Amino acid sequence: MASRNGVAQRGAVKLDRPVSFRTSSFKSRLPPSQSPGNGSAVRRSSPALFGSAGSKDDHAVPGRVRVAVRLRPRNAEEMVADADFADCVELQPELKRLKLRKNNWDLDTYEFDDVLTEYASQKRVYEVVAKPVVESVLDGYNGTVMAYGQTGTGKTFTLGRLGEEDTSDRGIMVRSMEDILADISPETDSISVSYLQLYMETLQDLLDPTNDNIPIVEDPRTGDVSVPGATIVEIKDQHSFLELLRCGEAHRIAANTKLNTESSRSHAILMVQVKRSVLGREDDVSSENGDPSHLTKPFKPLVRKSKLVVVDLAGSERIQKSGSEGHMLEEAKCINLSLSALGKCINSLAENSAHVPFRDSKLTRLLRDSFGGSARTSLIVTIGPSPRHRGETASTILFGQRAMKVENMLKIKEEFDYKSLSRKLEIQVDKLIAENERQHKAFEDEVERINLEAQKRISEVERNFADALEKERLKCQMDYMEAVKELEEKLVSNQKPNHCLVDGKWNGEGPGLSVSKEATELQELLQNEIDLRKMAEEELKNLKGQLGLYTQSEAGGDAEIFKLHKLLEEEAQQKKKLEEEIIILRSQLLQSNFEAEQMRRCLDRDGSGNGFTGLDSSMPPVRNSYPKDIGNGQKAPVSTLFEQVGLQKILSLLESEDANVRIHAVKVVANLAAEEANQKRIVEAGGLTSLLMLLRSFEDETVRRVAAGAIANLAMNAEANQELIMAQGGISLLATTAADADDAQTLRMVAGAIANLCGNDKLQTKLRSEGGIKALLGIVRCGHPDVLSQVARGIANFAKCESRACTQGMKSGRSLLIQDGALPWIVQNANDEAAPIRRHIELALCHLAQHEVNAKDMISGGALWELVRISRDCSREDIRSLAHRTLNSSPTFRAEMRRLRIDY
Repeated sequence: MASRNGVAQRGAVKLDRPVSFRTSSFKSRLPPSQSPGNGSAVRRSSPALFGSAGSKDDHAVPGRVRVAVRLRPRNAEEMVADADFADCVELQPELKRLKLRKNNWDLDTYEFDDVLTEYASQKRVYEVVAKPVVESVLDGYNGTVMAYGQTGTGKTFTLGRLGEEDTSDRGIMVRSMEDILADISPETDSISVSYLQLYMETLQDLLDPTNDNIPIVEDPRTGDVSVPGATIVEIKDQHSFLELLRCGEAHRIAANTKLNTESSRSHAILMVQVKRSVLGREDDVSSENGDPSHLTKPFKPLVRKSKLVVVDLAGSERIQKSGSEGHMLEEAKCINLSLSALGKCINSLAENSAHVPFRDSKLTRLLRDSFGGSARTSLIVTIGPSPRHRGETASTILFGQRAMKVENMLKIKEEFDYKSLSRKLEIQVDKLIAENERQHKAFEDEVERINLEAQKRISEVERNFADALEKERLKCQMDYMEAVKELEEKLVSNQKPNHCLVDGKWNGEGPGLSVSKEATELQELLQNEIDLRKMAEEELKNLKGQLGLYTQSEAGGDAEIFKLHKLLEEEAQQKKKLEEEIIILRSQLLQSNFEAEQMRRCLDRDGSGNGFTGLDSSMPPVRNSYPKDIGNGQKAPVSTLFEQVGLQKILSLLESEDANVRIHAVKVVANLAAEEANQKRIVEAGGLTSLLMLLRSFEDETVRRVAAGAIANLAMNAEANQELIMAQGGISLLATTAADADDAQTLRMVAGAIANLCGNDKLQTKLRSEGGIKALLGIVRCGHPDVLSQVARGIANFAKCESRACTQGMKSGRSLLIQDGALPWIVQNANDEAAPIRRHIELALCHLAQHEVNAKDMISGGALWELVRISRDCSREDIRSLAHRTLNSSPTFRAEMRRLRIDY
């Protein structure tokens, strides 16, 4: 009898297998085959090489499910009962080979990725089976470690042992968390854990026993499986993780059977979510026209989200051997059914079957990503040595052999960290604002200093000039008074007698001589006055010259003031440019915040809604897409931008000569219009008129797209806004834009705006007369599902308003939609694959069919068959009931169905 030590047989040939990952424990070799002449049949799994070409995704890496087998040593009962019998298996670990004894002379040989003897330590089991998967999880891939085997063969010991008494007994769960905590950074990375059990096809929370019926949710787009109702615990250290495992094990259901005193009666699933931050490369921000901006976008932070799933399956058992009865018998049936469903899925994957029955069991739904998905999967099958359980051992070995044929496509789960990028942009904006305020304050202080200095110099010049002028005036006045006084004295002296009697005789030459002398003196005085006058005129001329000098000095001061005013104007223009740049940065900050939220909404949404999401590709945001509060009480970026800049300032930038500024301004207005609280203020400030002017006058595709989205948001609910849009020719402008545009996003914006207007009862006739319905039908040329969804919504809104008007007696005659030729398109797309398009068109058909006057047109157009289908197969109860009532209430439809022998 061959020993368990696994001595290599002669003629064995080693075939190396390519290595896929960084760790040496991923190196495995195909074991040698025996020669056919020795009576042993060698069975191999299909070799799926890691890193081989021909993957379906450029970012996916092929990775086969790796399977290791572990032998449990004999227990006390087996040592007594099987003392005279050899083990049913023989291990050859160096050849990665196992031999299963069929009888005393014949053996079946099986090859695995690793073969672990009963003496293998827990550390070696972890390094061989789980450590490569843990390293892959740390690199950003999903990973699964699972234990399968007969009850009592050591699955829970291998995976969930805590090692409280002996640290060397620590299982895969504990050792995996030790490696994860040692590799991550607490500042930037995070770990969260959920611990569940699948008991009798019911998913229960081991951390919260009251949560005993957790739903399983599948993403219809990506196929990812999640359990949103499970308790999620953030893990900071190993101690908290061990407490979590103790809590979970205390709530796990176990029972005493003949095969195992502590037999697990449920499948335990440990889910470890790892979120790691990675830095991307930097690049420059480019403007809309392709010119690089002087602003530099910060690093692109990336987040890698990976998941490690550790599954401790309940043991398969035969009722005759385990002795289960009563409630334990029902538990055993559920365990065996779920394991059977898992085996069927693995068989289908191994045989490349077109259909894999994942939905047969909740266990297979939870493990959908582990087998045939994008996870790195490692399976350890545990067996016992007892020959009494040879059948169960053979079944376990064959399960592992089939699992080795399953190949997964490994993908890194990576996405942008928009929150980190938003924080970086906020810091940059705050720095620019602070720097601008400092420069503005310094500039104002310098201008004030120059003004004060100029005023001081001008005052000093004026004061000196006034003092000099006053001195000269006083001097001239004194000279004039002295001259007048002298003349008065001479005049008085001249009035005295000019002759005197001397010795009784006249002394003099007579009156004539006296007068002549007096005249001569007067002439002399007159000449003196003339000289004084000339001197005064010269002095006055000198004073005027000095006054001219002072005037020139004052003119020089005015020139300096003019220069200061010019400098002030230049600084004001520079300030205006800085304000525009700040607005651009704020709009970019707003765009980053919105993209993060919208990525999550796009992944979760089921079809397109009534709003328009994202600022990606210059698209306006959905209405109320920003919450009023973000984080811990902070205002949303739109409200912050609104308060700091002001609505009038933002609207004025719509007319900026800089195309880049104008584009960012219309994006900001579109984001403001997405919030209902801002819409009234935007309309009152003339924002709606400005947006319509942009549609009318600008050819730029981005401006027209964002403007149309903003108009759609303004026309969402307010009837006053809708009537104002119609009054200012908005529907004609939207129709013209739809006719000229080829871009799917622009057509989606325009279709959404017209669809919102179609929901107003008062605008039906005017909307149709100005070409609104024709514009909607023209937009269908695009063929994009999101665009067609908006077109279908508009037609449904119009049909609903028409139906309401006819019911109220406000309208009669054929539908305007039928008159404009919309019925063929409606019938053609009534059973569209896209749920939003189909739902809107089904509603439109039901509303059109409610009025007898439309019945003949709908029968001739083939709409009757669609109405019958809707009444039978529609997924929505309200639409199905509406179609049923409509068909029953219409005599024309009932007669036609009798004629066509349609059972209804």
